[in-house]
Amino acid sequence: MVLVMIKILIVEDEPNMRMGLRDNLEFEGYEVDLASDGEEGVEKATTEKYNLILLDVMLPKVSGFEICKQVRGKG
Repeated sequence: MVLVMIKILIVEDEPNMRMGLRDNLEFEGYEVDLASDGEEGVEKATTEKYNLILLDVMLPKVSGFEICKQVRGKG
């Protein structure tokens, strides 16, 4: 049997929300990576492979909409 690890990126500037999401997803067995602002989110989203990216819309530096646009533009 082959186990596939689902990798999730959470881009959220509010610390309690970010950690709460991380804790719950890790409890369910997912591998979770975190970014606390839009610039860090873009960097991680475009250099790593994720199965799912959870984006806050209103982020410091780069909005969630702009992150989505940049990630989609890179394929």
